Amino acid sequence: MVFEAPALGPAMAEIVLGIGLCIVLVADLFISDRSRDVTYALTMFVLAVTLAATIWAVGGIGAEGQLVTFSGSFVLDPLAGVLKMIALVVMATVFLYSRAWLRQRGVYKGEYFLLGLFALLGIMVMISAYSMLTMYLGLEILSLSLYALVAFDRESPVAAEAAIKYFVLGAIASGSLLYGISIVYGVTGSLQFAEINAALTAGGADGTALIVALAFIVVGVAFKFGAVPFHMWLPDVYHGAPTCVTLLVGTAPKLAAIALAIRVFVDALGPAAPGWVPMLVILSVLSLSIGNLVAIAQTNIRRMLAYSTVGHVGFIFMGLLANSPDGLRAALYYTIIYVIMAAGAFGILLLMSRRGFDADLLDDFKGLSRRSPWFAFITLLIMVSMIGVPPLAGFYAKWWVLQAVLDAGYLWLAIVGVVFSVIGAFYYLRVIKLMYFDEPEDTLPIEAPADLQVVLTINGLLVLVLGLFPDRLLAICAQVFN
Repeated sequence: MVFEAPALGPAMAEIVLGIGLCIVLVADLFISDRSRDVTYALTMFVLAVTLAATIWAVGGIGAEGQLVTFSGSFVLDPLAGVLKMIALVVMATVFLYSRAWLRQRGVYKGEYFLLGLFALLGIMVMISAYSMLTMYLGLEILSLSLYALVAFDRESPVAAEAAIKYFVLGAIASGSLLYGISIVYGVTGSLQFAEINAALTAGGADGTALIVALAFIVVGVAFKFGAVPFHMWLPDVYHGAPTCVTLLVGTAPKLAAIALAIRVFVDALGPAAPGWVPMLVILSVLSLSIGNLVAIAQTNIRRMLAYSTVGHVGFIFMGLLANSPDGLRAALYYTIIYVIMAAGAFGILLLMSRRGFDADLLDDFKGLSRRSPWFAFITLLIMVSMIGVPPLAGFYAKWWVLQAVLDAGYLWLAIVGVVFSVIGAFYYLRVIKLMYFDEPEDTLPIEAPADLQVVLTINGLLVLVLGLFPDRLLAICAQVFN
């Protein structure tokens, strides 16, 4: 028996990140609390080198369109390349936004950056997973890192409670996903996506067992997105976790979730679409309705953004259930735009926070236009984009999803999407009203590091630029599925 060493080129980004993570882990042991900026700088350097490794690896894909290694368990293709590069940029933005918040509260520790890098490693493994086993391995790396991050502030009982809820519900969802995977293995004889697809295409799978497997797998995927009725953890985690952790949980992992959905439902279970499409239809309608309706009743801005996320997940599922190249392109585009908007929204919360005070309530936005006219404008751009008003990026994200759903013959579902988008506009407009028409309750000036202000400005303006010039990003999303 001859052992052939796997090609390491396609996984170079993960290898570099893993080595860099170990270097940061060891170096942080010898760095004092007063020199914690060294850990931060080293972490950002690791992200930059990993980004360079990703670009190098993607450049070697070639005419075949993908590179498969590790016995068919790991793939590097345009989808993986795009999502990894965005994930790296988003994680760097998360760390930059978080630094001042961590320093103000005396929790400027290396553990935050290390757990964030571990979470990023899980995200990147999930993005390139080409077998159920690799996908589950990446999912667990990501999940365990997030559980620890939610409980990062050990002095906060609310954070501890949120972490316990997240862990228990996450364990149930992981078990459900693993059970579904075991049934798929039983009926197809393989864990690799290409072989599962071939087995289902050949019609060799038992119909009843496959439907049961799909149900369990859909539960796992829906939990990672936070879709109704598997959204129970989302408001508690967004509210209970430290704000910088909420920022992380609400952004980069969504890129892993969309990769998980596309890899599992399209690459592996594409021939079984008649089984999982109706399930996604139900989840989409429930998420759109409950997410937007419950968000109206919230007075806590983080809980409002949590239910807002649930509503946006409904739109992402609409793109997936269209089960067409246009639908997948729209779902990917929507996810990327949502991550950009969510990063900006939570960045604003970090900007408004200071030592001993977190901007958690809607009332904290009262009179923001008088305290900081520029960042009130940035918040306005983000909120209006989340509504889906042209010419901002959120409009085109919703437009292309609705167009894909219409092309797939779901006229009634498109109407549901439009109706709940209009309903959802209320709670976003409420934030704008508080900023521009109410008197400020807090008159202290907003102070933040210059780098945070610059990057947050770019973040907000990016929503406008991608709305004015949407073609380039849409072309990248379309190229991914060509």
